[in-house]
Amino acid sequence: METYIKGNFKKSIFSSEAGYIIGLFKVKETNDESLKDYVDRTITFTGYFHELNEVDTYNFYGKLVNHAKYGEQFQVDSYERCKPEEKDAIVEFLTSGLFKGIGEKKAKKIVDTLGKDTLKIILEQPNNLVLIPTITKKNADLLHEKLKEYELSYSTIIYLQELGFQTKDSMLIYNYYKEETIKLLEKNIYRVIRDINDLTFKKVDIVALSSGIEKNALIRIEAAIIYIMNELSNAYGHSFFHKEEIASFLRRVLNTTITEEEYEKSLKELEKNLEIIRKDDKYYLKEMYESETIITKRVVSLNSRKIEETPKLQIEIETVQNNLNITYNEEQLNAIKQSYLNDFLIITGGPGTGKTTIIKAIVELFKEMNKLSYRELEEKIALLAPTGRAAKRISESTNLPASTIHRFLKWQKESNKFQINEYNKSKVEFILIDEASMVDTYLMANLFKGITSKCKIIMIGDDKQLPSVGPGQVLHDLISSEKVNTIKLKNLYRQANDSNIIKLAYDIRNGEINKEIFNTEEDLTFIECPDNEVISNIKEIANTYKDISYKDFQILAPMYKTLYGIDEINKNLQSIFNKKDKTKKEIMIGDTLFREQDKVIELTNMPEENVYNGDIGIIEKIFLSPKKEITINFDNNIVKYTPANFNKFRLAYAISIHKSQGSEFDIVIMPVVNGYRKMLYRKLVYTGITRSKKKLYLIGDVGALKKAVANTESDIRRTTIKDNLINGIF
Repeated sequence: METYIKGNFKKSIFSSEAGYIIGLFKVKETNDESLKDYVDRTITFTGYFHELNEVDTYNFYGKLVNHAKYGEQFQVDSYERCKPEEKDAIVEFLTSGLFKGIGEKKAKKIVDTLGKDTLKIILEQPNNLVLIPTITKKNADLLHEKLKEYELSYSTIIYLQELGFQTKDSMLIYNYYKEETIKLLEKNIYRVIRDINDLTFKKVDIVALSSGIEKNALIRIEAAIIYIMNELSNAYGHSFFHKEEIASFLRRVLNTTITEEEYEKSLKELEKNLEIIRKDDKYYLKEMYESETIITKRVVSLNSRKIEETPKLQIEIETVQNNLNITYNEEQLNAIKQSYLNDFLIITGGPGTGKTTIIKAIVELFKEMNKLSYRELEEKIALLAPTGRAAKRISESTNLPASTIHRFLKWQKESNKFQINEYNKSKVEFILIDEASMVDTYLMANLFKGITSKCKIIMIGDDKQLPSVGPGQVLHDLISSEKVNTIKLKNLYRQANDSNIIKLAYDIRNGEINKEIFNTEEDLTFIECPDNEVISNIKEIANTYKDISYKDFQILAPMYKTLYGIDEINKNLQSIFNKKDKTKKEIMIGDTLFREQDKVIELTNMPEENVYNGDIGIIEKIFLSPKKEITINFDNNIVKYTPANFNKFRLAYAISIHKSQGSEFDIVIMPVVNGYRKMLYRKLVYTGITRSKKKLYLIGDVGALKKAVANTESDIRRTTIKDNLINGIF
């Protein structure tokens, strides 16, 4: 039997536009023994609702969960409103405020006259109301319309559930379309994919087909085209596609054959409705086309604005250099100066060129030239990075607050929208973005939307590293266009010149491998071995570092599966870094054993907990009873996990190279084997190698490394920001 609690809604603690509510519920009865203690008390509840009021009695169906932050909550999967049946309850309902002009006296007269079927009569025979003394035609019409509207919401939810939508999805749909829901969905059920972020093509298509939509219906083909373009964009990073490649995926997605005429007609309809944009033979999703246009226009505008140089600038640069006690080389000094003279500037360079130390000087120079206190500086400048770890590095370098771009724009997880946007702009005057190669097209466009046209932008990064996980290659396009102010740092610090890791990184940047530097100095070791000996070599090296801080040592690999993938490495290293111990509790999650003191990595963004995708921590406690719970320490930020989000972390003795972006480790081990196949390409290997600060071990096959360095095909993304800048088209 499904668990339920019956009672009354008391208070909303949090509510979103999508209808997600956290609130308090006064429990009158329940069928679950574990909830008996809540009878006649309030319990915190969560779920999706289209409307709740303090008058009605509700049945909430769901389960009791233990939230990491808020404790015990009743998670509502579905609910129903209990219609008032007793006369007193009906009077209370009519005087609840839903029906203006109906006070207690009028309500009692209505109920005394119509009895326990009052609500049914108002809905079906509203003219009977005017026979009651003091009830006017206006009162009768109001009661009928409001009650009909009230009932419509519930009947619409039922309609959606009968179509095949789950309760949560039904709530999301009704809260978006309200009374227009049925009419709009009957016209085109696939429109919900565009309007509501949580509803995917696959989910809606199942409902649509079961409700009688033909496999080759034009609205289905149109929805599939948008779905395919989104999927390809996320998978390959492209901004646009050609008609033929979209068509090649259509048959698989639709599971039917469509004619050329049907395909052409669908494309034209999407163009007409501005859901896709066609330029020559290139087809863009509307959001992508607009994002590239926003970026191009803003960069051109900012790039053209210059500040006139004065003698004071050179004096202040020398003062900053003295205050920081850092001697910058000529190209670094030029970068610092240009950061003040230009409203848009890119500073790029490989490892060892001093990008981080330049950030200090840029921030300090901005403060001195504008005569700002540190408090005023914090209000006018935003130091940003794509990841939490990269933001923390900027903060440590400058002693100023820094944040992820998502946090700066106040991203809301529930709605997948930014609160800082074109309608609510930030007032900062200067933004500096570190690790800018990781910023995708959509995120960059949203950043531009959220700041004023006068806000200064400096992007710092290495465009030879992996591009953003999301579509596009913003930093690469801007630099390669040669149309924007760019400083390319080439000179290495003395320490970097002595580093074989840095030498290897620059060889790879240039598409070369010089075997002579392997095993000549302590910082770079290459252990050649067959694929089946990779794990044993990793274990042997790991044993020598088993007492080092988890922050300083990391294994990086490109794949999770295979006999030498991340999952297998983690299983083998757990026994080295965190041996089984009677004092340490353990728990099986899926096919992975976790124990207290294990090193783990967060897989999602949890802004409410200040934890982000890629953050690494240590399991502090595992609680097995009375309820399962895991607490993880992310650099003194303690976060609680319950079974509902146990899938948000995994072991992290080995992590993917993609997840390592924005991080640095003293010691890195990186297997390079032929078995990784297509995952071996230049930017991936380069990014992995440049995560190491002091010691790098490469294990495997030099031939595989050479193949990776020669492979630049995976680097190619089709975008148009570069072309737009070169040709002046925007």
